[in-house]
Amino acid sequence: QVQLVESGGGLVQPGGSLRLSCAASGSFFSINTMGWYRQAPGKQRELVATITSDGSTRYADSVKGRFTVSRDNTKNTVYLQMNSLKPEDTAVFFCSAEIWIEAGDFYPYNYEGQGTQVTVSS
Repeated sequence: QVQLVESGGGLVQPGGSLRLSCAASGSFFSINTMGWYRQAPGKQRELVATITSDGSTRYADSVKGRFTVSRDNTKNTVYLQMNSLKPEDTAVFFCSAEIWIEAGDFYPYNYEGQGTQVTVSS
């Protein structure tokens, strides 16, 4: 049973920082792209950042220069360092991962964490 478990959310003042973590656990062969999405109240879910297994990254325009995605392949963990947070960053943040369960699978499976709340408010 593969699980993604996020941590690090919370309440922070505008201009502050938070670091989210997401660890994959269970039995699997390897992990492709990992990433972060967010969903604010009344809005559609949006991509925040992704990182491939070899470290290539992609960011939403709204977070470029403020957020940094990274991963530790030895720990099957992806991180999201969020700086200069704004009230409009308030959302539930979800991590995701494309995971090969077996080496002989035809395609990877998509997994998602349960979400962690980030609230930016004074």
